[in-house]
Amino acid sequence: MSAGRAPDPRPPSPEDRVERLRALCLSLPEVAERVSHGEPTWFAGAGRRARVFVMLADHHHDDRLAFWCPAPAGAQEFLIAEDPDRFFRPPYVGHRGWIGVDLDVPPVDWARIEDLVADAHALVVG
Repeated sequence: MSAGRAPDPRPPSPEDRVERLRALCLSLPEVAERVSHGEPTWFAGAGRRARVFVMLADHHHDDRLAFWCPAPAGAQEFLIAEDPDRFFRPPYVGHRGWIGVDLDVPPVDWARIEDLVADAHALVVG
């Protein structure tokens, strides 16, 4: 091994995962972060037209760090069938096609999350 430090074998902390999700959301145009229902929530669009496109879902205190976002038609069913440990139908908004993404299931596929976040943003911005 080179003179550098060995890789940290610990998984990223919940705070690190939230910060990475935050960075993905805030990298998109016309995005603002506000607290909604006690959790960080990201809105796309300006003024009164701003709509939620990602919301952190840690407020049910079920020991699961997750986020919810709108998904293209058919994506919810596909993702849940493909990986039911990682994806789920969230309460309150799942009936509208939103997808829940568990950030506690290792390894976190950040490239896929980036795609889901970008798709959600595009859906609400129109």
